[in-house]
Parts: sequence; C-alpha cells; structure tokens
Amino acid sequence: MPRHTEALNLEVIGHVSTCFDEKFGVPRQPGIVEQAWGELVFVPEFRDVDAVRGLEGFSHVWVIFLFHQTARGDWKPTVRPPRLGGNERVGVFASRSPFRPNPIGLSVVKLDQIDYDHPDGPLLRLCGVDLVDGTPVLDVKPYVAYADALPEASGGYVSGAPDKLPVKWMAGRPDLDLTVRCLIEETLAADPRPAYQRNEVDREYGCAISGYNTRWQVVDGCVIILSCEANR
Repeated sequence: MPRHTEALNLEVIGHVSTCFDEKFGVPRQPGIVEQAWGELVFVPEFRDVDAVRGLEGFSHVWVIFLFHQTARGDWKPTVRPPRLGGNERVGVFASRSPFRPNPIGLSVVKLDQIDYDHPDGPLLRLCGVDLVDGTPVLDVKPYVAYADALPEASGGYVSGAPDKLPVKWMAGRPDLDLTVRCLIEETLAADPRPAYQRNEVDREYGCAISGYNTRWQVVDGCVIILSCEANR
C-alpha cells in the first residue's frame, strides 16, 4: 500500500498557560500532580461560548496537544521509557515518548471551571496537567467515563502509578502560599530526574515551578529542597 503523504490541515485552537515554566519538572503523566494547574485560552477564531456549550457537565476533558518543545524532523523506532529505568528499549508506539513521527500528545485532566467572564473567555481552568507553559492545543473532547474508563485493561510494562519520594525542606518551609508549596512538593515527589541519572549521588537539580526557581537533590531516596526563590 503506498504511503499517504497528503498534508493534514490542523489548526491550533488555543494554548495552555501552566505552572510549569520549563520542560524539566513537568509530570510524566496527567493526574500525578493534582495541584498542577493550567488555563486553556482559545485563539480568537475559536473563542466562542457556543463552542463549549454543555462542557460544564463533564468533570474531565481530553486535551490533544503538540509537543512543541521536542518537535523535530527525525524519529527513531525505539525509545527508552523512564518506567524501565531508561535502560531498556520499546517501540515508540508502545510508549508515550514526546519524540514521535508526529509530535502529538493526549492528556486527560480535570476541568475545574469554565470562566466565561475572563477577558479572553471562555477560558478552561484545568487541574492535574502534565503540560509545559505555552503548549499549543489541537482539540478538546469530553471524558466519557463509560467508554474511556477501562479498569480491566492491561498496562504492559507499566504496572500501577509510580511510587512518590518523601520531600523535606533543608532550612524549613519558606513563606509560600500553601497551594504553591504543595504544588512544588508534589512535583518533586514524582521524581522528575531522568532515569539514567537516578543512581548519581548528590547531584543538584533546578525546576521553575509556578514562578519559583527551586533547587533540590535526592539523598537516600528523599528529595531535599535546598532553596526556593521567586523568579525575578
């Protein structure tokens, strides 16, 4: 069968502003960090209240998006998923790697609110996102539990949610808003380190989360937050 080479005409319908200012630190799956917030702002062409009519009755939505920070012309048939420690290869189509023939991602996230009064409304307020700030969105679809939730499904090499690490502040907790503090702790507890670096001792890392530059390291299986300063 000849390869279908006709270009698809896909339009970006909006962008998501999130608490993750950079790619490093973004959770590897949606829902892992419940405090992770996002706001989906539609581009003017699709900024129409009629386009989201009825969506308020759904607790969750599917967000179809572009991996805009990892898009590249080449791709490889196998990848090293973090769940296998970054040492074993699986097929790219057996993974959720962002390095794909088409850099398209799919996340199910909680729909907290539809803000009709926002100057750029209707705006979707989301929770549990795994998206970097500025992510382009191709589509939004309602999550339909009877069809989308399949508790009997097998997960291949992915068995259950990953364990979370305990988190400690080196010099006590700073004077942060409780929501921001919980967001930082949840994000780091999910261990955003690359799998191949998890055996390195005392290495320091930095994450930009919700406007704060956070320095941290993992010591004896515990995340130690070394500093947390507001971005200037």
